[in-house]
Amino acid sequence: MSKQRHTFIVWAPDRIDPDALARRLAVRPQHLVRAHELHARGVILTGGPMRPPESITPGASVDAQNAFVGSTMIVAASSLEEARAVVEGDLYYTSNVWDKEKLTILPYSPSLPWPANEA
Repeated sequence: MSKQRHTFIVWAPDRIDPDALARRLAVRPQHLVRAHELHARGVILTGGPMRPPESITPGASVDAQNAFVGSTMIVAASSLEEARAVVEGDLYYTSNVWDKEKLTILPYSPSLPWPANEA
């Protein structure tokens, strides 16, 4: 018998020290490999970087267009502890890209269905 799976929203804000972006970019390729593997297994349902509002402002500087403020993901797990283990196993977590003190993981109950994938 399989364990009941719950859905969790993860908000992982980036640290704001001057080297945070360099750390993010240095481990990004390996971070994405793991994220795609977990997505294929149905653990990460969706996810991606959060950007500041200035990143979509017409005429925004290159710095603003390439800025990150953190990451958000939706995780399927049997418990909060399991969801936290997924996050804490991520290179952005272990490489101090994400601000561990501000990390938020909360149970999520969608009111609307997930959109169907277009073929």
